[in-house]
Amino acid sequence: MPRSRILSGITAICSIVPAYVLRAIAENGDAEDRVRALAALSLTAQPRRERQALTELAGLLVLPPRAKRRTVFDAGHSRTLPGRIVRTEGERRTRDVSVDEAYDAAGKTYDFFRRVYGRSSVDDRGLGIRSTVHYGTAFSNAHWDGRQMIYGDGDGKYFHRFTASLDVVAHELTHGVTQYTAALGFSGQCGALAEHFSDVFGLLAKQHSLRQSFAASDWLLGADLLTSRVNGAGLRSFKAPGTAYDDRVLGRDPQPRHMRDYVRTQGDDRGVHVNSGIPNHAFYRVAEALGGFAWETAGRIWYRALTRELGPRSRFQHCADATWRAAGELFGNGSAPQDAVRAGWSAVGIDIRDAAAAADVRNEHGERFDPPAPAAELPYLA
Repeated sequence: MPRSRILSGITAICSIVPAYVLRAIAENGDAEDRVRALAALSLTAQPRRERQALTELAGLLVLPPRAKRRTVFDAGHSRTLPGRIVRTEGERRTRDVSVDEAYDAAGKTYDFFRRVYGRSSVDDRGLGIRSTVHYGTAFSNAHWDGRQMIYGDGDGKYFHRFTASLDVVAHELTHGVTQYTAALGFSGQCGALAEHFSDVFGLLAKQHSLRQSFAASDWLLGADLLTSRVNGAGLRSFKAPGTAYDDRVLGRDPQPRHMRDYVRTQGDDRGVHVNSGIPNHAFYRVAEALGGFAWETAGRIWYRALTRELGPRSRFQHCADATWRAAGELFGNGSAPQDAVRAGWSAVGIDIRDAAAAADVRNEHGERFDPPAPAAELPYLA
């Protein structure tokens, strides 16, 4: 079978490394690269389907709030989840760096959402954070499957181990936050917004951990993930979408930064990882205008929009209007933050609707909604 037909038959998935990057490695790398890239594409498809199903179950069961609870499992390079328990909350460090990194990164992400936004775990009710490390063999991806984190070790050639990047971990755990709040869809603009919010809070969690101001951050997602072999600085750039990498094997970063360059494609779930560059750059422009620590002002605006304003069918225009409203609610109508939000979205080709029009759009599309109630811990599927 021709290679192009093999590659085109694999569904795009919402993991930290986009499917188009893995396809590029399969097309442009050597024979070993191709085998590993195709395996990575295949291994991420099942967790993606489970995440979609579990999003629909969110809110069916409720548990009382709990303290931070982390559990790390070891898949032993198998594809069986969750694997063997190797570390639980409060236990000492192990001799496995991936286990300890997964444990620490989950804790830092939990602390970030708790201390900055008052959120208790991904569901806001203290849901235990489960992580499986050493999934598959040289698996080059990481994702939230709807109930837990799954980490590959990376191939060591193009990607380091995925537990080593806090922004990658926080990005994927934010998919859990979205699952229990806006429940954004998985394709098109709503899917691009899901990736956008994960990018935003993934990077903010890293900035918060390092106490980085706007000026001190590189505004790159996955800067610690790529090996020195790759001609690139990270997976995505907020400051300059489309410039994160340009590599012979991985290909060139395809993200646009303006609506005039919006990519219409059937691949990548209709462009979820590609077109997220547009709202990412809008956020960057807002953070740039406000300065200081981005999680304190721009982050608060985006968090309020995600958790109180948006819904499953939200598009970029809804997000722009929602963040503008959120800025007014938090800092006052006509405030500097609200003006910064308007200017940030305008810079990427999206104009804020006036208050009446924004409310009409929201009501017409049903985007204001009651978020799903927190879900109880779901049993592992057989």
